[in-house]
Amino acid sequence: MRCWAGWTAIAGVVAGVVVLAACGGPAGGGPAGGGGTGGPSGSSAPTGSCAAGHAEITVEPGGAVEQQLCVRPGTVVTLTLRPRTDDRRWTAVHSSAPVLVLASGWRVDADGTGHASLRCAGVRAGAAEVTALAKAPDVAGAARAAFRLKISVVPYAKEG
Repeated sequence: MRCWAGWTAIAGVVAGVVVLAACGGPAGGGPAGGGGTGGPSGSSAPTGSCAAGHAEITVEPGGAVEQQLCVRPGTVVTLTLRPRTDDRRWTAVHSSAPVLVLASGWRVDADGTGHASLRCAGVRAGAAEVTALAKAPDVAGAARAAFRLKISVVPYAKEG
């Protein structure tokens, strides 16, 4: 029992360090998500500030091209990509780790707004990078990454 309690305490400290690194505000300051809700802000976010249940991230034209978000297992993140101001259009959303963060429900509205639902694993911890691709419709070639969201899934601390 004593070793288990010691391991839990060490795991809690390690998780706290990971959360502090992963949940800091995005480059350029301001709340994570470019005006969305559910994102942590500040540079030393405590473990309690990770989004749980549901979070919304809205990407505005001219906003940060890379953001970070800390979530609890089972959280569903609604990603809204506002229409771009250049000649490129949103084409797809991909997750680097679909086992941890699954991108689904991808659609683009007539006005060019992209929508996706990002479902985070129910029990696993880890990190995934969600990439939104954009491409000019009249140019040959593959779409390029236009936005990246780094999601850290951090479980609740176990008390024993």
